[in-house]
Amino acid sequence: MAPPCESPPCNDLLDRLHVVALPMRVRFRGITVREVALFDGPSGWGEFGAFVEYGPAEAAHWLLAAIEAAYRRSPAPLRDRVPVNATVPAVEPQRVPEVLARFPGAQTAKVKVAEPGQALADDVARVEAVRALVDKVRVDANGGWSVSEAVAAARALGPLEYLEQPCATVEELAELRQQVDVPIAADESIRKAADPFRVVALGAADIAVVKVAPLGGVEPLLTIAARIGVPVVVSSALDSAVGMSRGLLAAACLPELPFACGLGTGGLFVEDVVDPVVPVGGYLPVGPVVPDPARLASLAAPADRRQWWIDRIRECYPFVCR
Repeated sequence: MAPPCESPPCNDLLDRLHVVALPMRVRFRGITVREVALFDGPSGWGEFGAFVEYGPAEAAHWLLAAIEAAYRRSPAPLRDRVPVNATVPAVEPQRVPEVLARFPGAQTAKVKVAEPGQALADDVARVEAVRALVDKVRVDANGGWSVSEAVAAARALGPLEYLEQPCATVEELAELRQQVDVPIAADESIRKAADPFRVVALGAADIAVVKVAPLGGVEPLLTIAARIGVPVVVSSALDSAVGMSRGLLAAACLPELPFACGLGTGGLFVEDVVDPVVPVGGYLPVGPVVPDPARLASLAAPADRRQWWIDRIRECYPFVCR
């Protein structure tokens, strides 16, 4: 006989459900509205925001992270604030000052590159515009380059803190790491992998980028961070303030934070479920988030989209409770 499920009944999740649609200032990951499902649980608020292209098995990790936040006791943080980088989408260079203005005090910026439909020259122009205003620049290609393209980009983009997921596969990252002097950070090669430690075992990364929701919660993230053997950067999965609070908690629980974290993406939203928290001196505070009921109402997704999320939760739940 299978052991009883440790997660709450699916109907209890649905009874606590709020679905919101958050308008964005710029297109990011191909969207201009970010929908997430929020749960008001006995231990706090949880967020389920797996991107729409993810199937039920992969999205179930995100649902587990929401359940952890809403129903389970949280670990105690070691610090009350976390350094964050500015996040610059694949915008035109002239828009860079406007984007960076939403991250006051940030000493580091992560710049999206390898955007479909754009060329390396577009990336270079954007990075140069950022470098004129921020001391440290890292870039994120989301696996969009071949090894040769990544080598060319590393040469063209100038001094970088690191290249985040420049190529899609672990083998490509390992090959690239032998050809460039820029540190390599792995993101998808960790959070989408059956074995998140393989990327380090194969010598494919200098830095691990980890995200709470895709890894199934704060506790799984901390377990991976303790074992992976390279410095860790906690980053956002385009979370609302609810999900972001979990990323900040995870970062605050780490013994060391050698790099600014990618947890400042709240500035990409026109509206969120709480009043916006602006970084102070490049830092964001650590603490639980309780959505404003008025904002939950005004940002509520249409009925058909709410039903879509209900159906999706039901599809994912068997992978959570199996």
